[in-house]
Amino acid sequence: MSYEKVIQAKEIVIGSKQTANALRNQEVSELIIAKDADMKLKADLVKIASEQNVTITYVDSMQKLGKACKIDVKAAAVAIKK
Repeated sequence: MSYEKVIQAKEIVIGSKQTANALRNQEVSELIIAKDADMKLKADLVKIASEQNVTITYVDSMQKLGKACKIDVKAAAVAIKK
């Protein structure tokens, strides 16, 4: 389901650093995080998203999340922009 949201989203931000920046700039409507991503990375993003009252959704695989973003590498986090 969440992979579908990423596929259908009009504008996304891929990657933890870019996602963190988008969150800080209040540009994000939903944060998608892979469960198999680094613990500290997840904790940092969840903290920022919680402060911004952004919905957080977890998916199982960085590999599948990258594929949903149409990239050939894994993605730890994706932000769906407002």
